Amino acid sequence: MDKVLEIVNITKEFPGVKALKGVSFDIRRGEVHALVGENGAGKSTLMKILSGVYTPTTGEIRLDGKEVIFQDPKQAQQLGVSIIHQEFSLIPYLSGVDNIFLGREKRKSNGLLDRRKMRKEAEEVMKRLNADIDLNKPVAHLSVANQQFIEIAKAIAIDTKVLIFDEPTASLTGKEIDKLFELIEKLKADGVTIIYISHHLDEILKMCDRMTCLRDGEWVGTREIKNVTKQDIVKMMVGREIVNAFPDKPSHHGKEEMLLEVKKLSNKSITDIQFSLKKGEIIGIAGLVGSGRTETVRALIGADPAKEREVYINQKKVDIKNPTDALAHGIALIPESRKTQGLVLNMTIKNNISLPILKDLKGFFGVINKEKEDSVINQSIKDLLIKTPSSKQMVKNLSGGNQQKVVLAKWLNTDCKILIFDEPTRGIDIGAKEEIYKLMRSLADKGLSIIMISSELPEILGMSDRVLVMHKGKIKAEIDGRIADSEKVMHYATGGVSE
Repeated sequence: MDKVLEIVNITKEFPGVKALKGVSFDIRRGEVHALVGENGAGKSTLMKILSGVYTPTTGEIRLDGKEVIFQDPKQAQQLGVSIIHQEFSLIPYLSGVDNIFLGREKRKSNGLLDRRKMRKEAEEVMKRLNADIDLNKPVAHLSVANQQFIEIAKAIAIDTKVLIFDEPTASLTGKEIDKLFELIEKLKADGVTIIYISHHLDEILKMCDRMTCLRDGEWVGTREIKNVTKQDIVKMMVGREIVNAFPDKPSHHGKEEMLLEVKKLSNKSITDIQFSLKKGEIIGIAGLVGSGRTETVRALIGADPAKEREVYINQKKVDIKNPTDALAHGIALIPESRKTQGLVLNMTIKNNISLPILKDLKGFFGVINKEKEDSVINQSIKDLLIKTPSSKQMVKNLSGGNQQKVVLAKWLNTDCKILIFDEPTRGIDIGAKEEIYKLMRSLADKGLSIIMISSELPEILGMSDRVLVMHKGKIKAEIDGRIADSEKVMHYATGGVSE
């Protein structure tokens, strides 16, 4: 088969870390090639090398049989390699046309922008993608799916040979995912080679021709998709077989202590929300995109305004106007977007974990007691099994699973009794998911109570003691976790009535 891209003995070293160790494999022209591996396996580092962000320590990249050295992302794009990141690189207040041609604008002989030419070429690209998008709108006003199409159009407009998709379906709905898959098939038919990175193994089995697995910075193997099962891929990724990622649920007996009661909760997005939470219980909130899951917990902690908010903790009515009030009453949110809402990426693990408890770490004259701080931080790293050379590691350099553990460590050092996990394993590989699940169940066994929002039905069914199903801003059903199944949950999530 014709090789469009060859990765030859690539090594990448950072201070104290060898991220890639002699990785070699090839990508065939016109194929969809999956790259899989746990967080920290080296996938992101390799993609940054292929897209010109990093240069390898040793080894070489060959494009169409010729060695290439990418000095920066612009040069990589000019030579035919582009990447669509999970977090888009669009300028929100610029139009679709301006984003597509950003940095390579067309100009007239007098130096002015040739907007007519840019618009015509942009429309041709969108026609090629079979996408009907208003290119006059600022991209901030477009749906996430259409923003992704603009990103793809940027790459296609410069005659891309290899297009890298990094977790492309993370923020898409079911119909949008189908539309993306149709587009990938079209790009493949046009001769574009796709590198597809995803933790959703069903997508890989459906869309890809071959897959390559990395583990701990090393190449594990390259396989034809038709010759592997999901379990084969999991075993390659984690080095062992995972039969059931979910820990056993406890059998509750006798009287259970009621911790939280929400008797009234309403705003413009949700109506008459009522539920309870027992000590040591995990309740899952399920529902389709737009059902009001995240809006419910944001209203509960005062992050969003509420028309009605009647909340009781330990049978006492509490007044929650904002997240600070919620934390004072022992409720903490681990948000869906850990990178933008849960962490300060350019700070260290130590500084991130310390943020909520700085007042408790003060010594004489209000100065931080460094010895006490180091003791707390090192204990958190040990307890949560955060993989890092030291507490001084920058959070942005951690894997997704370890970033999630840092967010969790922040709140476990406070006096919180209720943890709200919004999409706890989004963007996390299957091995790290298993760790997060065990951690959540361990916390519940110790008496903490957990509210978990998830779009992944297996996660809802595998972790929840009770399942609340939402539809159009209302709780449609409450199902005992021991008898909940996907059919029941989807029945109510799509608006079905009680039988």
